[in-house]
Amino acid sequence: MFGECHAHAIMDGMNYKAAVALHETGVCEEAVRRNLESYRAADVTFVRDGGDARGVSKFAREIAPEYGIDYRTPIFAIHKRHHYGGIVGLPFDDWKEYEALVRRAKAEGADFIKIMVSGILDFSRAGVLTEEGLDRESIRRMIATAHDAGMAVMAHCNGDRTCFYTLEAGVDSLEHGFFMEDETLALLAERGTPWLPTFAPVANLLGHERFPEAEVQKNLAMQMERVAKAAALGAHIGLGSDAGAWMVPHGQGTVDEYQELQKAGVSDGLILNTEEQIRSVFHR
Repeated sequence: MFGECHAHAIMDGMNYKAAVALHETGVCEEAVRRNLESYRAADVTFVRDGGDARGVSKFAREIAPEYGIDYRTPIFAIHKRHHYGGIVGLPFDDWKEYEALVRRAKAEGADFIKIMVSGILDFSRAGVLTEEGLDRESIRRMIATAHDAGMAVMAHCNGDRTCFYTLEAGVDSLEHGFFMEDETLALLAERGTPWLPTFAPVANLLGHERFPEAEVQKNLAMQMERVAKAAALGAHIGLGSDAGAWMVPHGQGTVDEYQELQKAGVSDGLILNTEEQIRSVFHR
C-alpha cells in the first residue's frame, strides 16, 4: 500500500501538450479516471496533487473515493509571472494579486497552497537550473501570507540558497529540493520539514537518450548523495514521484520512486498514505 505525495493529474507521463489539450474545453473525465485506475492497480490509496489551471486535480479529488483513494490538491499552483510555473498554475504580478490567488484557492476548497519559487533542472547540464530562485523576502512573504490565511504551503523549490530561504520561512513541505548543501540539509532536519526529492523524473530518463546520459546520471547521483545525508540526519523523506512527468506514469511512477528511495538508503519513516501521517505534515 503506497501514498503518492507529489503527482499531476493533468499530465500523462508521455506528452504534456497532448495531455493538457484533452482538457481544453473542460475536464476530460476519461483521462482522469484512467489515471485513478492506474493508482488503484498499483495499490496507491493516497494522492497529493501539485495542481493545475484547468480544474483537473479538483475533479480528480471529487471522484477519487470511487477508487478507494484519498486525494488532496491545492487546486492550482501560484507562480510569479515570467517565472517557472505556468505549467501547473496561475501567475501574479504584485502582492495584491498573490493575496487574491491565495483567497481564491482557499475559497475553491484547496487542501493547501502550492507555490513555485525556482526553476527546474537543466537536464542537459548537471547541477544547473533553468532559472534561479526568487529572493529571500519574496519567498518569506509568499509563505507568511498563506499561513496567515490558515493554509499550509507546499513549495516547488530547487537550488541551495532558495531551499534554505524556503525552509527558513517555515514551508510545510519541500518538493524536489535538488542541489541542497550541508547547511541547508541540516536546517531541513532541524525543522522536521518533509522533503519530497522526486527521483523518478531523473532516474526514469536513463536509457531513453532524450538528454545526455552522463549529465542525467550526475544529477541523479547528486540527489542520491543528498538524500542519504538528510536521512542520516533524521530528516523526514517522503514518497512523491512527480507522477505525470515524462516517463513517470501514474501508479508505476510511485513504485519507481519507492525503489529509488530504497537505493538511497531511505526505507523507514516514509510519509505514505494515511490521513494521520498527512495531517502530521500539514498541521495547520
